[in-house]
Amino acid sequence: MGVGSDYKSKVENLVSQVNTLRTAVIPRTSAVTKLSLVLLGIIFLGVMAQISFPIPGSPVPVTGQTLAVLLLGTAYGASLGFTTFAFYLLMGIAGAPLFASGSHGLAKVVGATGGYLIGMLIASLVIGALAGRKWDQRISTAIPTMILGNAIIFSFGLFWLHHVSGQSWSWAIAKGFTPFLLGEFLKVAIASTALPMIWRLVPKR
Repeated sequence: MGVGSDYKSKVENLVSQVNTLRTAVIPRTSAVTKLSLVLLGIIFLGVMAQISFPIPGSPVPVTGQTLAVLLLGTAYGASLGFTTFAFYLLMGIAGAPLFASGSHGLAKVVGATGGYLIGMLIASLVIGALAGRKWDQRISTAIPTMILGNAIIFSFGLFWLHHVSGQSWSWAIAKGFTPFLLGEFLKVAIASTALPMIWRLVPKR
């Protein structure tokens, strides 16, 4: 009994360390609750994707998607965040007008902007894992978390843009990275300050 109790205690302590905003607000979830959260997340991602501004000469628009991924990935955690974005991609590929400017279809994933979408999927997993270790609860750790998330998104995005376009790396960086710097700086600032502020409002358990 003693060994079993010790093992159970260690497992509970390990689980308690993976504490995301979602688990703090909704500690107990059923399959229906998780499905509802996934659907709400998909709607949020889709709405933020419609905040879209074209960049002259670039196939990649400025959108609110990256901010949505930073917020959703950290708030939901690795598993639920990754699952939500994966279903977002699948629904967009299937025909739901969820991508930027109401676009949809497989062409958006295999085309010039596809790398950014895949990068967002991976970023949601990574920053969600860091959030599970409380990296989103303080500005000092939230900032590098959001920067890392953006780095993943743009690494995948630039690599694929370079490959698909057949253009030089300097062209890919000029069209797929440089125009986004100011916007991404603001998004990182928003996400890095908003999440720690929200955590302050969450009752301590």
